[in-house]
Amino acid sequence: MSLKSRGEQPSRTVVSKKWTILFCISSFCAGMIFTSRTWAVPQSRSMTRRSSIEAGKLNLVSEGCDPKALDLKVIKHESKDIFGEVSKTHNAIQTLDKTISTLEMELAAARAAHESILSGSPLSEDLKKTDLTGKRRYFMVVGINTAFSSRKRRDSVRATWMPQGDRRKKLEEEKGVIIRFVIGHSATVGGILDRAIEAEDKKHGDLLRLDHVEGYLELSAKTKTYFATATAQWDADFYVKVDDDVHVNIATLGQTLARYRKRPRVYIGCMKSGPVLAQKGVRYHEPEYWKFGETGNKYFRHATGQLYAISKDLATYISINQHVLHKYANEDVSLGSWFIGLDVQHIDDRRLCCGTPPDCEWKAQAGNICVASFDWTCSGICRSVERIKEVHRRCGEGDNAVWTSAF
Repeated sequence: MSLKSRGEQPSRTVVSKKWTILFCISSFCAGMIFTSRTWAVPQSRSMTRRSSIEAGKLNLVSEGCDPKALDLKVIKHESKDIFGEVSKTHNAIQTLDKTISTLEMELAAARAAHESILSGSPLSEDLKKTDLTGKRRYFMVVGINTAFSSRKRRDSVRATWMPQGDRRKKLEEEKGVIIRFVIGHSATVGGILDRAIEAEDKKHGDLLRLDHVEGYLELSAKTKTYFATATAQWDADFYVKVDDDVHVNIATLGQTLARYRKRPRVYIGCMKSGPVLAQKGVRYHEPEYWKFGETGNKYFRHATGQLYAISKDLATYISINQHVLHKYANEDVSLGSWFIGLDVQHIDDRRLCCGTPPDCEWKAQAGNICVASFDWTCSGICRSVERIKEVHRRCGEGDNAVWTSAF
């Protein structure tokens, strides 16, 4: 018994250790194989990109380059790419805006010409020429608002600040300045009033006829029609409206507008904010006074109606949207309301609303010639037919000023 136990016990212990070691080694190998197959995770794009960048850094380091400098170069390169894309996008937007503006103006011109044909109104010679040869670019169009009963006022303007005959044509050709009296037609088309205007236009050739029924309460509608007709007939930088009882210095007006030639959406005049008159029967009564808040409130800022100017894009905007623009009782208020909500630059220039002598005379002597002169109490020159020659003599810029001025 003792011998048996001595011989078997040692051999059993040796075999157990060997197998234990082999079993551990086999388990370790099997574990390595199992782990490498089941836990292999695919690398993400960011990791791949990072590894490629790091590999590039290692290559540069081996060549003697600094990884920090590489980071700066990468950042700068990416910044340049971003700014380049922003610049390209900005340029594309500007080009698109210009294209849209051009198309809108062409649409407005075509629409006005189409409406003239449908209404039976003959196209003017200027419009016919532009249809055949393409539009010439003018500097400004000055529309003088007038009425059937204002023949003497028109003659007084012709005798003072408005060039006539060949001088007017020269003004158009050399200076790009168009001046026309603006008038519609009577309620009885082809009646005695219309025939008298046609005869006057045949004599002077300085009237712009509108597809509009004349009437004092229709001035807002007439203003819309004027801008629509003027933009369709002449392609100009500025469109001006002035009353026929106001004295104007054309050269000074041109020099004033030329300052804003490169600015978009410009609205120039003597800005005011008068009271909203709710009482019926008074002059300038506003039937829609309740829209302006409590009684006693004032209007928003707008240019006084005796003379104002707007840039081409604003005139085109009125032409395109004339059918949906709201009309208030007062024409100057209506114009100002059409620009609310638009990115419009209001220019308040008091030289566009000087008083009659001695006010405009003193300013002229001081070297500050007025653009327009009138009496506030009369909303124009009081008794303009009799007095406009005196205003022209004392406050005028001189007959040769327009020919020596550069617009």
